[in-house]
Parts: sequence; structure tokens; C-alpha cells
Amino acid sequence: MDGEERVGSVTDFLLELLSEEIPARMQGKARADLEKLFAEQLAAAGLKAQSLQTFSTPRRLALIARGLPETTQAVSEELKGPPADAPQAAIDGFLRKAGLTRDTLETRDVKGRATLFAVIEKPGRATADVLADAIPAIIRAFPWPKSMRWGTASQTTESLRWVRPLQGIIALLGGYVVPCEVDGLVAGDSTVGHRFHHKGAVTISGVEDYASALRAAHVIVDHDERASIIRDGAANAARDAGYVLVQDEGLVIENAGLTEWPVPLLGRYDPAFLEVPPEVIQLTTRINQKYFVVRDSAGALAPAFVCTANISAHDGGQAIVAGNEKVLAARLSDARFFWDLDQKKTLAQHSEKLANIVFHEKLGTVADKVERVAKLARWLCEEGIVKGDAALAEQAARLCKADLVTEMVGEFPELQGLMGGYYAARQGLDPLVSDAISGHYGAKITSPPNPVLLALSLADKLDTLNVFFSIDEKPTGSRDPFALRRAAINSLFLINATRVSYDWSSVLRQDVIEFIIDRWIVQNTQAGGRPDLIKAVVGAGEQGNFIRIGARMRALQAFVETGEGGNLLAGYKRAANILKKEDVSGSPAQAGAHLPAGETSDGQEMDSRLRGRPDEGTGSVLSYTPEPAEAALIAALDDAEPRAIAAIEAEDFEGAMAALAVLRAPIDAFFDDVTVNDADPAKRAARLGLLSRFRAAVHRVADFSKIEG
Repeated sequence: MDGEERVGSVTDFLLELLSEEIPARMQGKARADLEKLFAEQLAAAGLKAQSLQTFSTPRRLALIARGLPETTQAVSEELKGPPADAPQAAIDGFLRKAGLTRDTLETRDVKGRATLFAVIEKPGRATADVLADAIPAIIRAFPWPKSMRWGTASQTTESLRWVRPLQGIIALLGGYVVPCEVDGLVAGDSTVGHRFHHKGAVTISGVEDYASALRAAHVIVDHDERASIIRDGAANAARDAGYVLVQDEGLVIENAGLTEWPVPLLGRYDPAFLEVPPEVIQLTTRINQKYFVVRDSAGALAPAFVCTANISAHDGGQAIVAGNEKVLAARLSDARFFWDLDQKKTLAQHSEKLANIVFHEKLGTVADKVERVAKLARWLCEEGIVKGDAALAEQAARLCKADLVTEMVGEFPELQGLMGGYYAARQGLDPLVSDAISGHYGAKITSPPNPVLLALSLADKLDTLNVFFSIDEKPTGSRDPFALRRAAINSLFLINATRVSYDWSSVLRQDVIEFIIDRWIVQNTQAGGRPDLIKAVVGAGEQGNFIRIGARMRALQAFVETGEGGNLLAGYKRAANILKKEDVSGSPAQAGAHLPAGETSDGQEMDSRLRGRPDEGTGSVLSYTPEPAEAALIAALDDAEPRAIAAIEAEDFEGAMAALAVLRAPIDAFFDDVTVNDADPAKRAARLGLLSRFRAAVHRVADFSKIEG
């Protein structure tokens, strides 16, 4: 290459790292990591490509960088040194660091003191030289989840590590090989094609012919293109046989990572296997064999599958299909054996083995867990929180974990609960019980809900929260090994499904209640809701009754979004600011306690002066005649407070908001017409007490200090 002729021009670069089979599950992240590492290496040298594109197949990881400049820019770097009159040893040390002599340094004034500076001119570098250093660095720094060493060199820990043995490197810049070497592998311009369809090396002349040259060798380098071929081909193969493909994008991506030349093919199996639950067949075909399942026109699982071959067979794939049919038949035979074997015992007999399984070293066995859940499920029904049969709820709870010791769940842990439901149904147990066992882990509540499922699932999750919090196994940061955050959200969902107002403080630990509320706030935030309203309701003393919190929050939201609510919020904030400035304290939660009208936990003495109104002949305790706006606010509070309290007691939260609404105009007029900080100490104290009473009245409904806006 003639560098002088190409200064200022741009060119493209190809990097391919050839290896033995890369696990499909690692390829997506590997593409992203390669792009990230390459961009970082370029940036460190002052380079940036116009675009980066990555590829992967089971045997290679590749990158194309377009629009790379031929050279880096020359740069000038300044280093600040010691003062000019510093000891010679300090100056000599700086000269060694900069690689300069004393006469090349500059002296500049820094805050009135002569200081030495080194100016280092760094000439531009050829991009090929930058890449020659970058490629080995990228390979050695690559963050594979698992990697290995191989060959004789693997006897030392200093040898190269890669996901599988690395076999070759292509490094082409503008059609020229970038000279570099990694552990004896020298970069070149050749690779290999399909393992079976192509023999010998494939020479690549540059970026533009990379994909086409490999396609001619039966390798499709673009992962997305292979995924599209599998997605469409599998659907077409199913349709041609009169079936409908069950869409599975995860399986599409996995098969794309297993093949370089994908060919979807339809196979069949004995319909007699369909007596096994469909979920078992689907897991067997998907997890063990990476096959797609199909359904008939009625939506039932059909005795067929779609596999993805990695070759175009001369016989159209007949031999491949036959081999896959034979392997799947063996797998399904095992599944049917487990299905039959498990049913030789009842669920109650299976459950006897739960005493031998440790649930947690500090919490006993799974049998202990079942005993707690059974009692709680029965109690939920007896208490009326769940409108279901207590005996059936207890029965379902005692059998819900029995399938953990079955052969089928041992083979497919994903089927826990579901298999127990199937076995319960085959035993002839009540359908409510079998449905509850099937669904209690996920608890997809229908309308109307299965009350036994509701009781069982709620008992299971509440017990999990209570016992793990009791041994201080709480989630921290991203760590949540017992999925307690999910249990909290699911518990809240199930409690709402009961539609029963109940104070859970008698059942749950206080820290569990707070944890559930925290998760509610987080969930609300993520959903774009108003978490501040939950905080406002909880801040007013509403904690253990989640149904009430929800209803109160919805009423509060409707209120604050009206003109009346918005104006009252503004008046509240003005009053709160004055009270804060004057150091008149008050606890919103305490104010939310249902005290008689005119008595609050904050400013009680001052409020007592305001309980009478002179114009009603009640014997005013004020030492002065209140101004009209002041008297109007006193009257409005006399009216609003008892109505708000009564409405809250009756769980009429809309009514409580309506009671507050009457305060909006009087508080506005009070601020317009009355001087709170009057020169008369008696008036000032009384008016601060009136604002304190106003704040307390609002706090009985919600802690408005938590509301944003």
C-alpha cells in the first residue's frame, strides 16, 4: 500500500475469528461484545468507523467496519510538570516520564509561579498498525461466559482462552492483510465453508465479497437472515402438512445459532403419545430436541414437529427426518413411562416424601412449608377473606407440592404444579382442587376466580414472604434469590382479587407490609402511574389494608386532577410552608388517626381556641373577634372534619374528598384577607393554630406533602 497516495481516504475492514462450535446461547452477546471492544480499541487510538456490523455462525464471529480513515490524526499532548525551581530530582523524574530533555520543556506562569510543561507531539499512525495491535487485545480480552484452553500451550495459564479452540483469523483492511499474530495463529485472508457442503479453504478478497463467497460455500453469515429462513420455512412446512406452527421466537434464534445453512423439515410421531399432557410433549420436543411443535386446525397439539437441518440433503431430507422421528419417539416413550409410573401412587402418597426435602436450612422441610400453607389457606376461607370452601383449600394446599417428588417433574422442573394438577384430575379430585394445584405458582386468576386457587396461591406467597423476612433473608440490591419481590407483587394482585377489605397487620410482619407497599410504588412508577399518591395515602396512616389503600388512592387521584383538588393542594402547600417556617410540627400519620373534630396531634392547644364561633353564641374562647375570612375557615373546618372522618370510616373515599373540597374557597380567602403573622401575639398564635387544624384535617384523608405538583 502506498500510504502517501491514500492519506485522507477511507477504507473498510473485515475481521473473522474462526473456531470450533460456539454455543448458540452465547452468540448474540458475543456479537455485541465484539462491536463494543472493537469500538473501544479504535477510540483509544483516535479512530472511529462510519458503521460497524457484526455476524455470527456456529463456527465464526465476524465484524465489518466501514469508513475507516487510513491514518490517525497527529496530536499534541501537554503534561504539566513541577515548578521551575523544584529540586533537580523532581525535574529529572518528570523528564524521564515525558521522554524529553530539559531544553525541550516550556516554562509558563501558573498562579504566579514559573512551572515546567512538556509538549509531546504524537504523529499520526497507520490504521493498519492500530488494528495490528487491537486484534490480539480484543481476542485476549473477550468476555466469554465460559472459555477454555487447548493443545500443548494449555499447560500454562498464560495461554490463550477462547469459547472453543480458535482456528483462524481473517484481518483485511482495504483488501490487504493486516499483519498480526495471536498464540501462533497468523492473520490471513482465508476461512472455511460449510462443514459438509464445502471442502477446502475459502479465500476472501475483501469486505464486499465476504458474505457472497461464504454463501457460495453454503454458509449464511447473517444470523438474522438464517432466523428469517427458519421462521418462514418452519411455518410453511407446517402449513403444507395442514397444520399451524406454534410460534417460538426463542427457538428460532437458537436454531439460527446451531446452523450455517438452515433447512426446516416436518416430521411426525405416533398419535398415541398424545395421551401424555401436551405441555410434556412440547417441553420434550423443544428443550431436548430443539423442535417446533404444531397444532391442528382446532388448536389441539398435532402428532408432528418441525426440525431444522444444517444441510440440503440429496433425498430432500427424508433420512434426516426419519432419524429425528426415531430420537423423538424414544424421548416421548420416556415421558409416557414417567406419566404412567407417577400415577401408581396418589398425590398424598407422593407428598410423604416432602419431609425429606429441605425447604431452607433455617425454615425446615417442604413438608413444614406445606403444613403452614394448609393452615393459612383454610384460615383465609374461614375468615371470609376468600369466599371458598375451607376444606377444599386445605386439601389443595396439602397436595400442591407433592409433584415435586414425581419422575416427570424431576425430568422437567418447569412443570411443577402443572403435573400435580393433572395427577389430581386423574385421581378424580374436585376440579377446583386440581385447578388450584396446577395454577398456584403463577395464579392466573380468572373471572369469576377459582376460590380454592385464590386461597392456596395467596397463602403460599404470604407464607414465603413472612418466613423469609423472619430470618432476615430480604432482597438487597439486585439480589433476590427467593424471588420475594415477585411474591410481593403477586400477593398484592391476589389480595385485590379477593375484593375484601382486611387489615393484614394481624397476619403479616410490619416489614413485609412495608415491602409490599414499596413494590407497589415501584410497579406504579414503572407503569407510568402516580406513586406519590400511594405515598400520600400511606402517609396518612393507611398501611395494612391494601384494598383501602387502592380505593383511597384512586379517589385521591380523581380529586387532585380536578380544579378543586389542585387549588386545595396549592392552599395546603402554602399553609404547610408557613407552619414549617414557624416550626409548628405535625405528623401526617398521627393526624390521620381518627381524632374528634377540632383535636389533632399537632397544635392541640391552639386548635382548642377555635372550637367556638362567636356568632353562634357558643361562648367563644378567642380573645378577639375573628375576621370574616377567618371565621369562614373555622366554620368550613367545623363542617368538613366530621364529614371527612365519617366518610373514611365508611370507606367512602370519594365522600371524604368531597368533604375536603369545601375547604378550597375558605383557605384561599383566608390567605387573601387575613394576616397570619399579626403583631398581636394572640392573633398570631390562633391563626397558626387554625392553619395547623387545616393541615390536620387534610392529613386525615391523605398526606398532601407527598403529592407532587
